[in-house]
Amino acid sequence: MKEKSFDKSILSDAILQSFMKLNPAAQLRNPVMFVVYVGAIFTSFLFLLSFAGIKDESSGYTFAIAMILWFTCLFANFAEAIAEGRGRAQAESLKSARKDVKARKLISPSDVKNYTEVISSSLKKGDIVFVEAGEQIPMDGDVLDGAASVDESAITGESAPVIRESGGDRSAVTGGTTLVSDWLIIRITAEAGESFLDKMIAMVEGAARKKTPNEIALQILLVALTIIFLVVTAMLLPFTRFSSMLADSGAPISITNIIALLVCLAPTTIGALLSSIGIAGMSRLNQANVLAMSGRAIEAAGDVDVLLLDKTGTITLGNRQASEFLPLQGVSEEELADAAQLSSIADETAEGRSIVILAKEKFGIRGRELQKLQASFIEFTAKTRMSGIDFQGNEIRKGAAEAVKSYVTEKGGEYTEECDRLVKEVAKAGGTPLVVAKNEKVLGVIYLKDIVKNGVKERFEDLRRMGIKTIMITGDNPMTAAAIAAEAGVDDFLAEATPEAKLSLIRDYQTKGHLVAMTGDGTNDAPALAQADVAVAMNSGTQAAKEAGNMVDLDSNPTKLIDIVRIGKQLLMTRGSLTTFSVANDVAKYFAIIPVLFFSIYPELSVLNFMGLTSTVSAILSAIIYNALIIIALIPLALKGVKYRELPAVKLLQRNLLFYGLGGIIAPFIAIKVIDMLLSAFGVV
Repeated sequence: MKEKSFDKSILSDAILQSFMKLNPAAQLRNPVMFVVYVGAIFTSFLFLLSFAGIKDESSGYTFAIAMILWFTCLFANFAEAIAEGRGRAQAESLKSARKDVKARKLISPSDVKNYTEVISSSLKKGDIVFVEAGEQIPMDGDVLDGAASVDESAITGESAPVIRESGGDRSAVTGGTTLVSDWLIIRITAEAGESFLDKMIAMVEGAARKKTPNEIALQILLVALTIIFLVVTAMLLPFTRFSSMLADSGAPISITNIIALLVCLAPTTIGALLSSIGIAGMSRLNQANVLAMSGRAIEAAGDVDVLLLDKTGTITLGNRQASEFLPLQGVSEEELADAAQLSSIADETAEGRSIVILAKEKFGIRGRELQKLQASFIEFTAKTRMSGIDFQGNEIRKGAAEAVKSYVTEKGGEYTEECDRLVKEVAKAGGTPLVVAKNEKVLGVIYLKDIVKNGVKERFEDLRRMGIKTIMITGDNPMTAAAIAAEAGVDDFLAEATPEAKLSLIRDYQTKGHLVAMTGDGTNDAPALAQADVAVAMNSGTQAAKEAGNMVDLDSNPTKLIDIVRIGKQLLMTRGSLTTFSVANDVAKYFAIIPVLFFSIYPELSVLNFMGLTSTVSAILSAIIYNALIIIALIPLALKGVKYRELPAVKLLQRNLLFYGLGGIIAPFIAIKVIDMLLSAFGVV
């Protein structure tokens, strides 16, 4: 999804929101900026008093301070509003997909002609509807019957349609999507206002975002620092009055300058940007077509150090493909290929189709005229673990080694040691062996291979450099799992994984202090997803998986988990970097302007004015102008995030301290001096 941070519509709305947020209730949500808000009101009041002859400072100077403080508040509001605007823009596009449509409510799922036409908003959980090509799915549901291509671009932004069918993990459909082909009978699983689309709209709205524990902790720290500076600056008024009386020279610091000094020393930079950083983090995840149920999940993704990845569809292409025919002694490879193709003609699985294609490519064996064969096809079942064909008195079967062995021996044939050896070699190499038998004779083995995705190994190396351990989860036997794990480059694997085994593995790592992320799409994944710190459910998965996860990948791309970790780490890096910069800023501003404030009382402090600032007035004005401008300058960085680097936490900390810490110290000295020179050059001070 295209980033819309600086669209004209979002900018204009953000400017309007900046002024609308200038109310006490909105400002109080950010205690650091509330101090600036109160300071702006107080200096504005002092400016008005100056017309009555009650002057704290010159009217022009007090007015300038008041205006700069108001602009500081507006800049902070603008940063938050533009981040929220991105969420609202996405929410509006989602709302356009949510509309009432006519639905055919069935009396019985077995009779599509007997229906009542109703409005989608009136549908209840458990209702059954019939949808044909070109029609919109009226409400979230599960497919009871049929298979169809569904255009989900209104939800995911992806143009390619996806297959939805009854049974398995691709039976869930979302209201607002459109059928491209065929038909579906759907049982409704949500009512109006409770649909997945409604939840998406609510969660992408920036205003509905809840602060995360880390964000709250940082805000408490910022408030504590602000209170400390509030006490310190408040003490300056009686201190300077006493000092000026004691030294019999100079004048005590004014209330206007005390307010300006407090704003300069308080951590207003990160305080102003903190909310926008969190909102922008969720927005970046939304733009990656991942819906986070909470900001807590994104932050947890940034701290993840163990990744559990399903093998099929994540590490491998998802469909095993025939790569070789291995005939037994006395059987030609072409004879084995011919029998394998015949047994697979009616096999609509990806594996079955790959066997047909491989026989065609290697030996030019093409499709047969099935009517002439007078064939009957044997479909694969979990009980028999075989499929095949019967024709003209011949029986061909292909399937698991143990199943074919039982079939052959029952027919009076022999299952040889040679076949057993081939089966073990294929399994040891990480493949899946399918044994082919014709009548009572075993012909050989088909080598089905899991194809590891291109670039996966390199991505796992990147994760390893980040200090993240990768674990492949698979239902394969340990030998097959070990071979694929070695080829893919994962750190570890869990073979013959059951729901209980996945759950136990996650709990074990969590007990040892690790943060664990997992992806899943099936009902059998739900317990492990509920236990994981970061649980990414596929949008194409079951309702149970989506309810158990704290994120939903709208693209149903299991490799997205790696990108989620990157986005989470980028959020934490951005917050840490800008916090470092802000604290360094405050230190620099302290040493830049504090000495200048006491010139009139203690002239000997002039030696500390190493920047050569013109006066107390110019120093305060320069610092507070810089304080306001640096907020607006850092808004793009807060929204976009700091550049992601795959480095361990210690190296990232060192880099932040060097780049943002040192930069935060140097920038104020340079900027304040330049602003001071400009103010002097234009005769402002």
